[in-house]
Amino acid sequence: MANQLAKYARDEYEDYLIYEALAKAETNERRRAVLKKLSQKEYEHYLFWRDLSGFEPAGQPRLKAFIIVTLRRLLGLVFVAKLLEIHERSVVKWYKQLYQSLTHKDQDTLIHIISEEEEHEKALLNQIEESIINYVGYIALGLSDAIIEITGVHAGFLGATNATLIAGVAGLVVGFAASISMAAASYMQAKQARWISPLKASALTGATYMTAVIILALPYLLIHDMLIAFATSLALSVVMISAFTFYGAVLRDESFKRELLIGIALTLGTAGATFMFGELIADVTNIRTVLGG
Repeated sequence: MANQLAKYARDEYEDYLIYEALAKAETNERRRAVLKKLSQKEYEHYLFWRDLSGFEPAGQPRLKAFIIVTLRRLLGLVFVAKLLEIHERSVVKWYKQLYQSLTHKDQDTLIHIISEEEEHEKALLNQIEESIINYVGYIALGLSDAIIEITGVHAGFLGATNATLIAGVAGLVVGFAASISMAAASYMQAKQARWISPLKASALTGATYMTAVIILALPYLLIHDMLIAFATSLALSVVMISAFTFYGAVLRDESFKRELLIGIALTLGTAGATFMFGELIADVTNIRTVLGG
């Protein structure tokens, strides 16, 4: 019981440091005021658990706060607020399980704390307007299409040649053309939507697409073994799918595992189908001789 109470005290103290660090890093005055208020509330919650557990923090454990602030700068405040909301849900579950073992006075205080925990991120999210959220779909379109299409191109070359440079350059050429096509399609699509800049949507789609293409092609330009290059490129595609799927799942409150499995299945399915097609083309045309296979 004592260890559990100390855990809650430590958790609330770390949350206090996180909100304090976010407030210091925030440039918007209205958001900063909200973050400062949340930081103070977390400190009050820490004091409650400290009095019950006797826990006192040793030094200033600011690593988690540093990570959260870094994520805020890279991925936006909405993502961080949603991430903290997930954490608060688990905290509320812990507190509700402990409720019956407390005195009536402490139960009243805990009910108040639970109510505040449930409202924290809602209060923060209500103050946030980030334009990037409107463009997440266009970024996802560029990333997912690039991964599936370029992985397919590389898989097709497995059966046609052992020259990694040829496969890598082919992926870059196909990817460059496809990025322009996708950017143009995004521009036309964005013209039909309100609050969306067609130029920005187009640029984000094309840039995301081409960035993914370059990352997937790098193993073929640096590694001279075809199978190792393909395996490395495939691993990079899974990393990119995992990272963006997690980002999107947090923003939309969806299941990360389900979306990740769908993304990986589509990539592997495309790779398998294009590999078999490449083998068929190579057998029919004897292209291996021409390409150095």
